[in-house]
Amino acid sequence: MNAVAITAEPTDRLSGHELLRQTVGARVYDVARETALEAAPLLSTRLGQPVLLKREDQQPVFSFKLRGAYNRMSQLDAEQRARGVIAASAGNHAQGVALAASRLGIRAVIVMPITAPQVKVEAVRRFGGAQVDVVLAGDSYSDAQAAAARLQAEHGYTFVHPFDDAAVIAGQATVGMEILRQHPGPLHAVFVPVGGGGLLAGVAAYIKALRPEVKVIGVQTCDSDAMVQSLDAGAPVTLSEVGLFADGTAVKRVGDLTFELCQRYVDDMVRVDTDAICAAIRDVFQETRSVPEPAGALALAGLKQYVATHGASDHPMVAIVSGANLNFDRLRFVAERAEVGEQREAVFAVTIPEERGSFRRFCAALDQRSITEFNYRIGSASEAHIFVGVQTTHRDERETLIEAFRSHGFGVLDLTDDELAKLHLRHMIGGSSPLARDELLYRFEFPERPGALTRFLGHMHPDWNISLFHYRNQGADYGRILVGIQVPRDERALFQAFLDTLGYPFRDESENPAYRLLLRE
Repeated sequence: MNAVAITAEPTDRLSGHELLRQTVGARVYDVARETALEAAPLLSTRLGQPVLLKREDQQPVFSFKLRGAYNRMSQLDAEQRARGVIAASAGNHAQGVALAASRLGIRAVIVMPITAPQVKVEAVRRFGGAQVDVVLAGDSYSDAQAAAARLQAEHGYTFVHPFDDAAVIAGQATVGMEILRQHPGPLHAVFVPVGGGGLLAGVAAYIKALRPEVKVIGVQTCDSDAMVQSLDAGAPVTLSEVGLFADGTAVKRVGDLTFELCQRYVDDMVRVDTDAICAAIRDVFQETRSVPEPAGALALAGLKQYVATHGASDHPMVAIVSGANLNFDRLRFVAERAEVGEQREAVFAVTIPEERGSFRRFCAALDQRSITEFNYRIGSASEAHIFVGVQTTHRDERETLIEAFRSHGFGVLDLTDDELAKLHLRHMIGGSSPLARDELLYRFEFPERPGALTRFLGHMHPDWNISLFHYRNQGADYGRILVGIQVPRDERALFQAFLDTLGYPFRDESENPAYRLLLRE
């Protein structure tokens, strides 16, 4: 959808010198604290690379967003304070605005998507108290932004932008100011999580003004990479969809001002997947005994990927742990996917003959390795299919296992990077059905909220039979469904038209090799 325009304070092109001046004078420490820059000895040893963690999860609102929100609101004049402010946020910016409103005595209306984690919604109400009204609207930040635009036009509130505002950027830039003050020695790079770009723009501009030799590298998720695509295109682009796992950085369009600053000052961008983020969440926990949210671990995931690609440096690398507002239920998903993200688990579908000694040969191929998951179902009178997870120490070990299986005469599919297998098939190994004729297999995503699954089912067309269905609540902000639908070949065009009207992201998995092996007749 197209975002409704919101009226913010006009901002001209911001020079590095002006941003440096604003950063030094930013009013953030009335409410924010200078957070620790801590060594990560376990990670440093494992990577062969000195790693430092900038602990913005230690802020009163458990996120860096307080810095920019307070700095912006502290500069409002008397008339603007009297009218009040409005903000749209998935959660962390909302908490910063709420606490700032409470401290400054300014009324605030904060619009959050219905899908925002409950821990963040409750925190906004707690931090803001009587000064803050929370409005829940829509399924995404863009929906919340549109609702905020309508309320702003109606009441004349001042909009506190989450990232595309000079005062907000200067407030976030104080994170970079602290890093350089806390570590005056050599640094190789600072890794920064990116959504709309406020933190990256501020940190990059500040560091490059004082220490141009230090690399500043932004990190985004593969499914919410608006800044990566914008920098590649040379202008801000708008994504049609964004992934919701790292909700704190799920932004369809970066800011004009943040883009311009990132284009000038950022050295490189890294994209990471969900498994890498889950592994980084576990890394932070092992180092600090705190649990960051997915966006909070994003920078560390990027740092690890950068080291794997470019090699280690003698100088430290810094990852900004940007927030820790995580719904507890989401830990189930994080724990399940962290092993794959750390390349400590490989997942395979292995076909063995239904004959004496086959299972013994299968165990011999594993060569004393630990099994993390095992699902078995007889496939026919002649063969059986096994879905198996195996503990590994590095990615190359997957090839060793594949060769071992094949040397014993077994067919093997490597499913370690197969999203369908990891999300759904591992929970539903049960063989194929001769009744599932003309079956098409699709994956869908929808915003996870009360009644969402029922609404999804209500949209399914009654003329086609559902032959397979899998849904598992992972404690995340969006639901994932696998659906098998029996559609005669002469109705495929009609089915495609139906998909186009659903309004949910989908992916055709009908030719997925794991599905064809394990579930297709």
